[in-house]
Amino acid sequence: MRRAIVRGTGHYLPERVVENTWFEDKLDTSDEWIRTRTGIERRHFAADDQRTSDLGIHAAQAALANAGITADQIDAVIVATSTPDLTFPSVATMVQAGIGMRSGFAYDVQAVCAGFIYALANADAMIRAGLADRILLIGAETFSRIMDWTDRSTCVLFGDGAGAVVLEAADGAGDSSDRGILATDLNSDGQYRDLLYVDGGVASTGTAGHLRMQGNLVFRHAVEKLADTAHRALDKAGLAPQEVDWLVPHQANLRIIEATARRMQLPMEKVVLTVADHGNTSAASIPLAMSVANSEGRFQSGDILVAEAIGGGLAWGSVVLRW
Repeated sequence: MRRAIVRGTGHYLPERVVENTWFEDKLDTSDEWIRTRTGIERRHFAADDQRTSDLGIHAAQAALANAGITADQIDAVIVATSTPDLTFPSVATMVQAGIGMRSGFAYDVQAVCAGFIYALANADAMIRAGLADRILLIGAETFSRIMDWTDRSTCVLFGDGAGAVVLEAADGAGDSSDRGILATDLNSDGQYRDLLYVDGGVASTGTAGHLRMQGNLVFRHAVEKLADTAHRALDKAGLAPQEVDWLVPHQANLRIIEATARRMQLPMEKVVLTVADHGNTSAASIPLAMSVANSEGRFQSGDILVAEAIGGGLAWGSVVLRW
């Protein structure tokens, strides 16, 4: 069986760091209020002249360097984002040009915070089918561009950044001992679309709009659905929760992450956490966390990782892979 293994990781964060205290003279909030409810301490904001594709290019270059390959050895680029530079063309084609890749194909995936999980499932399916041998996956966002700076329930949560992963085809035995992606689980339920959305768009207002969220309801769905999707993916892979070495969750809220870990009976020592320094970077949060952990040497060959996310749609899912 062809498997999609991780060949390299990379990430990029804009230079501007925004501490929680930055909001204190703008909103009825405080550093303590934000930390207590979210676990977030700071986040990065893109510069005025930086676009989502710029962040993605930096992360892509870092991942290629980590993988020890060049852009002309990549067959495809997939970018998960909800904050594209333009309505079209795709951010992926801009990244393709930016890294000097002149062949292959490129496209975007839009599933909000679950976008990178959907992109992983896409790439895994294409590699298994023989449509590509090496795929560069990127999650990149500039959510600071769609914030309502008068809404303390949302604007303190989000940040900008990009993470990237190089997947490569490798032969496996077809069982849970293989390296690479072992199982995926994707879900959505459009009846909950009004819980987390942006109130603008090409066919509605003709503007980018601002992010709107019913936080309490999103929290309730997230805790339930993230644990469930992780268990389903593990079942598909033929693995038990106690065999998981690392949980790499969407970095939205520390309380959601802690509740999900408890439901999976995983100690927090097995959870990759970057939410304090990055905030919620939507589709970028999982590859960012994965790259940070990998750069710190936390993942060892053979480790079982579970990545999971939920976002607007509602859309949610998980991926089980062996490092």
